[in-house]
Amino acid sequence: MYGVTEIRFHGRGGQGAKTAAQMLAEAVIAQGKYVQAFPEYGPERSGAPMRSYTRLSDNPITIHSGVYHPDIVAVLDNTLLKSVNVLEGISSGGTILINTPESPESIASKLKAEGVRVCTIDATKIAMETTGKPFPNTPMLGAIAKATGIIGTEGLIEEIKHKFLVKLGEKLTEANVQALNRAYEEVKGTNG
Repeated sequence: MYGVTEIRFHGRGGQGAKTAAQMLAEAVIAQGKYVQAFPEYGPERSGAPMRSYTRLSDNPITIHSGVYHPDIVAVLDNTLLKSVNVLEGISSGGTILINTPESPESIASKLKAEGVRVCTIDATKIAMETTGKPFPNTPMLGAIAKATGIIGTEGLIEEIKHKFLVKLGEKLTEANVQALNRAYEEVKGTNG
């Protein structure tokens, strides 16, 4: 749809893909834009593959369906690369961001990603080193901000504080902010 940026998150239940899609949407709403964010589940259990979506636009969004031709794909679990076609429907010139310690060039070669910008970030490592927990969603948001420019970190940081401060406390909230900022600095990418 013209003027709408569509994002598809791939993850496993419990990794925070649904939360990442919603947090991105909330941060974009605070900037006065229109959004949609929604998950798609298969078997609803921890560890099962799942998808979550976010749509962003400067204008009202009139489409109400799944995301079939995403501009951006974020993969929170690189083991999904063996079982899920993460490039399915991605727009030409789109961006795929994968949580992996591998280089973008290595992943681009494995996926045979042509006409797509490939970015990588070791989001799980960053999460473990900052929060002590293996949830890659917050670092992935920082990497998305840097790799795509669709949002700045300020809005995401405000959303992290809003969502996590009461739920997780000040120390873990600040650790998530640190994870987001670190991923923003460490993401690597190809030109596609």
